Amino acid sequence: MRKNIIIFLGLFVSIGVFASEVELNVVGKASPLAQDAVFLFLGAVLVFSMHAGFAFLELGTVRKKNQVNALQKIITDWGISTVLYFLIGYPISHGISFMTGAEKLYERNGVELMTFFFYLTFAACIPAIISGGIAERAKFWPIVLCNAFLAGIVYPLFEGLAWFKYAFNHAGESIYLQKFCENMFGGQFVDFAGSVVVHSFGGWLALPAIILLGPRLKRYCNGAPAVSNIPLLALGSWILCIGWFGFNVVSAAKFSDASGLVAVNSLMAMVGGLLASVLVSRNDAGFTHNGALAGLIAICAGSAVVHPVAAFIIGAIGGLIFYFMFTVETERFKIDDVLGVWPLHGIVGSWGGIAAGIFGDVALFGAKEDINFMAQLFMTLFAILFAVAIGFAVFGIIKLVFGIRLNEHDELIGADRAIHNIEAYPEEAI
Repeated sequence: MRKNIIIFLGLFVSIGVFASEVELNVVGKASPLAQDAVFLFLGAVLVFSMHAGFAFLELGTVRKKNQVNALQKIITDWGISTVLYFLIGYPISHGISFMTGAEKLYERNGVELMTFFFYLTFAACIPAIISGGIAERAKFWPIVLCNAFLAGIVYPLFEGLAWFKYAFNHAGESIYLQKFCENMFGGQFVDFAGSVVVHSFGGWLALPAIILLGPRLKRYCNGAPAVSNIPLLALGSWILCIGWFGFNVVSAAKFSDASGLVAVNSLMAMVGGLLASVLVSRNDAGFTHNGALAGLIAICAGSAVVHPVAAFIIGAIGGLIFYFMFTVETERFKIDDVLGVWPLHGIVGSWGGIAAGIFGDVALFGAKEDINFMAQLFMTLFAILFAVAIGFAVFGIIKLVFGIRLNEHDELIGADRAIHNIEAYPEEAI
């Protein structure tokens, strides 16, 4: 028996070594473009999975009578964001249109299409972020209309200004904001994976919608509604955490530029955020799982530059910011932000952008390179102002034209029955 086991283990190890050699040979023989295409594809799928995380995080936070609505919002927004970003958004931010023959698109291993897929998953985060803040009392189609405009046009405009070079002056020179930062502050804005461009921008866009909607019925009469399902909330957080490694690592965009520093910095920041939240919240499960997300949001900007110890500190501060600002927002300011998307994405994302400027210092914190603090501060503040102004304009106009809030009866019976004519747990109603 022992001999058979030894033989089996020997064969297993041999097969594993052989498979590894074959895989390495295949990767080695693949063209750089093919490697980049697969790299981007895997990243896109990982970030796509994060939208399930957004859905389950909201599903576990809202009351049972609004759970179907949470699921329906996320997937509908994803579908519409895909169409609009393909037709309008990606051409705006990258200057590339896909309205050509498939033979042309097939060239270069379809790398540009994979690039579109990857950045689409970022753009679709904007409606997903907003969804969590306005849960349980928002109309369906008016909000879908707002989110479509934001994901298809507004976000690509900011994405292009901050990350890409689509704008030119009369001399044909790039006039995007990176050039402004270079000329004004002597250094570029660094946001490797979107602390500011995605999360801060999305969180500050959500704030006007939350304010214009107002608090849920009796929210400040009977206290905060109980979280409906901590296991679902935790599942959403876990899915987001796993997908986040695609979000950050694959932001390198090229297989040859992938770095273990980004992966470990993401891990350390996540752990810093959750441990800080465990301590400050006195072991509250909801804050713990959101604290992990706060750490990941905070590290996006500097993940390719800062030291892992600095990443842990950045994430820990992000977890503390979320805990205290969510309490201040909901209890002192009386802003009914159901999932806390403004403090989590908006404020912590802003901290991430500024933190990259603080900890991106070679001499002081052992960073890979020096990051210009003033460029970080300028772009973070620009993102806040731009998002708040656009948010109030877009949601304000839709509120005047169509209305954005459910009537009192529909809110009381829940969005599931009022909008979708179904219940998440119909057997409980029998």
